Amino acid sequence: MRIDGAPWITLCSSPINLSSLGVHMANKEHLAILEEGAENWNKWRRANPDIRPDLSDAHLNGVQLHSVRLSQADLSDVDLRRTHLFAMYLSGADLTRADLRGADLFKVTFNKANLRNAQLRGAKLYEPELIETDLRGADLREASFSWANLSSANLSEADLQWTSLIGANLRNADLSKANLSGADLSETDLRGADLMGARLVETNFTNANLSSCRTFGVSAWEVKLTGATQTDLIITRHGEPVLTVDNLEVAQFIYLLIHNEKIRDVIQTIGNKAVLILGRFADDKRKGILDALRKQLRQEHLLPIIFDFEKATNVDFTETVNILAGMSLFVIADITAPKSTPLELQATIPNYMVPFVPIIQKGEQPFSMFVDLQHKYRWVMDILVYETEEQLIEYMPSKIIKPALEKHDELIALKNQALKYRDISES
Repeated sequence: MRIDGAPWITLCSSPINLSSLGVHMANKEHLAILEEGAENWNKWRRANPDIRPDLSDAHLNGVQLHSVRLSQADLSDVDLRRTHLFAMYLSGADLTRADLRGADLFKVTFNKANLRNAQLRGAKLYEPELIETDLRGADLREASFSWANLSSANLSEADLQWTSLIGANLRNADLSKANLSGADLSETDLRGADLMGARLVETNFTNANLSSCRTFGVSAWEVKLTGATQTDLIITRHGEPVLTVDNLEVAQFIYLLIHNEKIRDVIQTIGNKAVLILGRFADDKRKGILDALRKQLRQEHLLPIIFDFEKATNVDFTETVNILAGMSLFVIADITAPKSTPLELQATIPNYMVPFVPIIQKGEQPFSMFVDLQHKYRWVMDILVYETEEQLIEYMPSKIIKPALEKHDELIALKNQALKYRDISES
C-alpha cells in the first residue's frame, strides 16, 4: 500500500537502507536489524522477548511500515509524520512526544502505550486499538479515530478540537479537562467516562451513550444531544456523595446552583423581584409606556424584564415567554393594540399560577378571546384602564404593584393548602 506523495519504503519483506534517510536511533544494533526487513525484525523480537528496542529520536517521517512488532519499544520523540502504518503492534510502547501529524494508521494496536504529549493533529486512524492508552496532554486536533477502541484510555487534558470520534468506544475513558470543542462523538459509547472539567462547545453527541458519565465542572455550550442517552450523569466530585441527573445541560446548571452561592442569590432575586412586561412596543408612543413602566418598577426596587413581541424572530419565542413568566413575581401585559399578545397569553397563562396584570389604554378593546382567559384562570386580574402615561405611572404602585403582590400571596397560600379528603362511608 502506498500514500500519494510518500516515499516507497516498506518493511514488509525486503531490506531497506534507513540510514540514507537520516534516521538516527539510540541503538545502532536495533537499527541494523530493522533494516533487514519486517520478517527478520519480528523473528528477532520473538527470540529476544526481554530486550526492549530503542528507536527513540528516529526520523521516520514518510516511511511505510507494515506488520512490524514494536510492542514495548522506546519510540519517544520519534518522527512519524505522514507515515503509513498498517497492522502495527505498538502495545505498551513509549511514544512520549512522538510526532504522528498527518499519519495514516490502519488497524494499529496501541493498547497500554504511552502517548503523553504526542502530536497527532490531522492523523487518520482506522479501527485502532487504544485500550488503556495514556494520551494525557496529546494534541489530537482534527484527527480522525474511526470506530476506535479507546476504552479506559487516559485522555486527560488532551486537545480534541474538531476531532472525529464517530462510533468510538470510550467506555470508562478519562476525558477530564479535555478540550472537545467541535468534536464529533456521534454514535460514541461513553458509558462511565470521566468528563470532569471538559470543554464541550458545539460538541456532537448525536446518538451517543453518556450513561453514568462524570460531568462535574463541564462547560457545555450548543451541544448536540439528539438521540443521546444521558441517564445517571454524575455531577459530584470523586469521593463526594453521588448526585445524578439525566441531562448534560441540566447537569451544568445544577452544578452551578449547588456550588455557586451567587447563582443561588441570582435565582432567589429573580423569584422575589422580577416582573415580566409583555407587549408590542414598535411605535414611539407604546415605547414611551414601556420605558415609563420599567423606570417605575426600578424605583419600587423591582427587576423589570422586557419581552417585545415585535422583535421576536424565533419561532420558539413562546417557550421563552413561558420560562420568563414562570420565574417572575408577576406579569404586566399591555393589550392595548388589537393584535397585542393574544397567542402569547393563551399559550402562557394556563401554564403558570402567576399574577397577570392586563393594562389597556382608554378607547381600545382587548382581543376577543381575552374574556375566556379572565373567566377561566383566577390569576388573571381585572383589566386596568388608563388614559395617559402620566396617569398610569401615578397610580402604578396602588393599582398595579400592590394588587399584584396581594394576588401573588393569595396564589402561594392556595398552592400550600393541605389536600382535602372525603370518607366514602360518611354521609
